[in-house]
Amino acid sequence: MNKPSLLHRTDCWLILLSLVMMCSCTISYKLNGSALNYDIYKTINVGEFPIRAALVYPPLQQTFENELLDAITRQTRLQEVDGNADLEMTGEITGYSLSPQAVGTDAYATETRLTITVRVKYTDSKNSANDIDQSFSAYRQFSSSLMLTDVQDELCQQISEELVDLIFNATLGNW
Repeated sequence: MNKPSLLHRTDCWLILLSLVMMCSCTISYKLNGSALNYDIYKTINVGEFPIRAALVYPPLQQTFENELLDAITRQTRLQEVDGNADLEMTGEITGYSLSPQAVGTDAYATETRLTITVRVKYTDSKNSANDIDQSFSAYRQFSSSLMLTDVQDELCQQISEELVDLIFNATLGNW
């Protein structure tokens, strides 16, 4: 008779301990992709990203800036403002280059790589430990049998999307 009562007490303690552990552990995730405390951060100022590369493709600046602003709008609740803001993001497009990649049997390149580099200065007016001054690069390869002018818009869009993801994760995503 003592054994069932001892077993019953042990079971009760195990159940109680399990409940306490489950209540003390919480799973937290954010569906918006950012790791911002919106009680502290309400505004962001996104400056222009002028092209300072040796090669210049003028539509790239607008493509990149639009992609960056769209990502901030979609993934955060920050209000984009001009002037003083809780967060500031500025920078420049520092690289736009083509390089041959694969060489065929005739010693000519069969693939070309388009690489874009963006330097970003991210300033957190509430916590300077989060400030970043960093360059980000991304590239896409395309067949050398194609003219750059035929694939340039699509490649710039794809590369801009990747760059924005990298920048967002390093700044607002705070990964």
